[in-house]
Amino acid sequence: MNARRRPARGRGATDNPEGRFETRSREAFADDWSEPDAEPRQLPTVVVQQQAHSIISRNDSPDVPFVQSINPYQGCEHGCVYCYARPSHAYLNLSPGIDFETRIFAKANAADRLRDELAARGYRCSPIALGANTDPYQPAEREQRITRSVLEVLADCGHPFTITTKGALVERDLDLIAPAAARGLARVFVSVPQLDHQLARRLEPRASAPARRIETIRRLVAAGVPTGVLVAPVIPFLNDSQIEAVLAAARVAGATMAAFIVLRLPHEVRGLFDAWLQEHYPLKRERVLRAIREMRGGRDNDPRFASRMTGSGPLAELIARRFELASRRLGFGDEHTELRTDLFRPPRPGRQLELF
Repeated sequence: MNARRRPARGRGATDNPEGRFETRSREAFADDWSEPDAEPRQLPTVVVQQQAHSIISRNDSPDVPFVQSINPYQGCEHGCVYCYARPSHAYLNLSPGIDFETRIFAKANAADRLRDELAARGYRCSPIALGANTDPYQPAEREQRITRSVLEVLADCGHPFTITTKGALVERDLDLIAPAAARGLARVFVSVPQLDHQLARRLEPRASAPARRIETIRRLVAAGVPTGVLVAPVIPFLNDSQIEAVLAAARVAGATMAAFIVLRLPHEVRGLFDAWLQEHYPLKRERVLRAIREMRGGRDNDPRFASRMTGSGPLAELIARRFELASRRLGFGDEHTELRTDLFRPPRPGRQLELF
């Protein structure tokens, strides 16, 4: 008899399904050795040190506002069930479910690789985005300090960067971010999909609480850092009613920029989100999934450029219109000031090489 697995405390995914490249599958069942309905066990986080071969990723996607990005970590302990980065764990023969939240790979040599790549003869400076995939300020960063080491290199070189995060830990690095911002080299976006604390605990179990993120916006602004709010993801009939409230709270805190992204369900994220709805909001499940398909041309996911971020159809247009009207009414800026690239100086060689 199959056993229904209860979700672990403090984790977003309700299960640990195989990735799409696995050749074998596993299924939980009652074997009389354990009680299926017992309290769920605490699942520890394992951080694995990894030596990266390269650190700067590049993309040519027309709907992404950056060309270069750095991800100090693979996997994310925040546990956001909707995270579009989850499928990347399948390439490691790990599950995009619980494994993604509990098996974190820390790129220990990120700063060294970054110095090498910035010093390359053919390198062309353009802003580097941190937080494009997994959060650079997830809990592991408190001890690993890899994001900070990357910022130290960028600051030393006068290199522009952007940060997107749900973690209040970003405030720790204001001693690096604020001086860079004063030189026109840095901006930060704080992701706040909703203000509802109970919903956030289920959607994003180990991220900073929504009210704490709004406070982070206030502190960043007070330090002189251009700061925006990212309302992402917008999930119809779950958190879309809070768009205006999030924008208003962020604006009061001093945010001057705002953007949104509707929910994306690539690869394994579809099944994970469906199972999460069944566990936490079974009565809303069909309505939410139906609305998502309505915005995705009848499918669970639409990978096409442009529409993958905003969706299509009447419901998507309504969400975009609401966001636009609220942003305009609250006085958010329409354009982002370009970060400077003219201050960049490649890393200097080591002292031994300076002798020649």
